[in-house]
Amino acid sequence: MTGRILAASWATAATLLNPALRLNLRLRAAKGKEVTERLPERFGIDPTTRPDGPLVWMHAASVGETMSVLPVLTALRRRTNVLLTTGTVTSQALLDQRLPGDDSVLHRFAPLDVPRWVNRFLDHWRPDAACFIESELWPNQIAACRVRGIKLMLMNARMSESSFRQWQRVPRFARRVVGAFSIIQARGEMDAERLRVLGGRRVDSVGDLKFGAPPLPVDFDELERLQGLLADRPVWIAASTHPGEEDRIVTVHRMVSQPHPDLLTIIAPRHPERGPALSSAIGAPRRGAGEDPPAKGGIWIADTMGELGLLYRLAQIAFVGRSLIPPGGGQNPLEPARLGCAVSVGPFTANFEDHIALLRAADGLAIVAGEAELARFVCAMIENPKRRAGIADRAKATILRQMDLPERSAEALLSLLPGP
Repeated sequence: MTGRILAASWATAATLLNPALRLNLRLRAAKGKEVTERLPERFGIDPTTRPDGPLVWMHAASVGETMSVLPVLTALRRRTNVLLTTGTVTSQALLDQRLPGDDSVLHRFAPLDVPRWVNRFLDHWRPDAACFIESELWPNQIAACRVRGIKLMLMNARMSESSFRQWQRVPRFARRVVGAFSIIQARGEMDAERLRVLGGRRVDSVGDLKFGAPPLPVDFDELERLQGLLADRPVWIAASTHPGEEDRIVTVHRMVSQPHPDLLTIIAPRHPERGPALSSAIGAPRRGAGEDPPAKGGIWIADTMGELGLLYRLAQIAFVGRSLIPPGGGQNPLEPARLGCAVSVGPFTANFEDHIALLRAADGLAIVAGEAELARFVCAMIENPKRRAGIADRAKATILRQMDLPERSAEALLSLLPGP
């Protein structure tokens, strides 16, 4: 099938599926996964006035992509207007926390990749340049930008091996989509080479924006309060856990509690809405209900949004989830490393292979195969503070070497704006 036929088929299918897409959005809203009063934005309908002057449209799918682009938004402030679209409620909540009152960055929910809805969105906002984050390759959005002469950038681009194989099955279509970008900044050389093979023109391997992110924020008064409650107790955190991992973390807690009976284990599920069920199953207090950690040894469910900066500073020994059980994929290990934690992950971290490789090369991260290895790691970090500090210091030094990347990415994006 040629790229042109496939692109046309994609557009036709999306149009025919309109009723199903609308129904799905309403069902998602009923479950709290969409904001009901803002559903029209998903159809490209928005009464908000376009700001005067140049406008850059940036699209970040969810929380991970939004987190990675926050430093770029900071670099763009007061230099241009930014329309940032996302696809999830949690990413919108994150922006409200991290960029309160910033009128140079306007958030909207992204239109679904239906030609009519995309065209309506672009007709209203008329962006001067567009930037997609990581792996957002929506054919109708890209095609509509090209028709309007809107220059495109793919920032922090990633291309997994499985996605690469799928795109290779439609080489002409891949060239049309990937070749549409004026600038592609890949997060690693492996991603860059795959994108070049698929037809990317100006592809540079510049490093991952997640390395350039600032430390996660914290309420220092609350940190001081909790540190007072915990005194000199040993504390560690299993962060961004996914279903099936929490049972294993409970086993690790029991193992480490034998030599360290006053141990506090913090479990911070990736999706906070799972907190009540976890609390009930484990018999543990949860922060989302306003409950403090247990007074002596025990487990605490940290099911609140945007508080990992607080929790990592409390623990300083971290396991990052979605990595113990296949297929996994991993979550961001840089956030705890940046805050001075000794970090461990499971063996299934394909989505963060470059991060893991860099930290491992610096002896700044441990890979644990299961409960027994994770328990040994936690015990070793509790019992040998000097070793723990060494792992943390080496990881932090590795991260700091790429702190100027957000500014360089912002400059590349600004270069796509039309001249005066």
